Amino acid sequence: MSRHHGRVPDTSPDAPVIHVSAVVITDTAGRILTVRKRGTSTFMLPGGKFESGESPADAAVRESAEEVGVIVDAAVLELLGHFRADAANEPDHLVDAHVYVVAGEHDAADVLAGVPASEIDEVRWLDLRHGDVGVPLAPLLTDRVWPALADRAR
Repeated sequence: MSRHHGRVPDTSPDAPVIHVSAVVITDTAGRILTVRKRGTSTFMLPGGKFESGESPADAAVRESAEEVGVIVDAAVLELLGHFRADAANEPDHLVDAHVYVVAGEHDAADVLAGVPASEIDEVRWLDLRHGDVGVPLAPLLTDRVWPALADRAR
């Protein structure tokens, strides 16, 4: 794995692993787009599991379009890192995630046109630079992605 930040996952290293891709999408105010999937309470990055034969980048492109309506070309995605963290919605599971940054800043109103999608109950733009955002966040976001973004900004 390339970068690991934050705490070590609480789940046993022998726990089942869910392989996903996720995308960091920012708006012109520097906020990060998060989603809460149907039947859950935790906000996370848009993303999901790979489909058969899909590369991590292809999954990120598909999930970005399906969940939040952001259409990107895999060639412009920047790999932030390959991380492992406790799964937010599957107890006693780990998530193994390729996390990509979508190039550029996006207008919040344009991104959210037509959202939420079928599996998404709620979307929120969160400014993680200012600490507690008042909503439950996935361990992947708090323990891995946010520290990697902070390192990248230095």
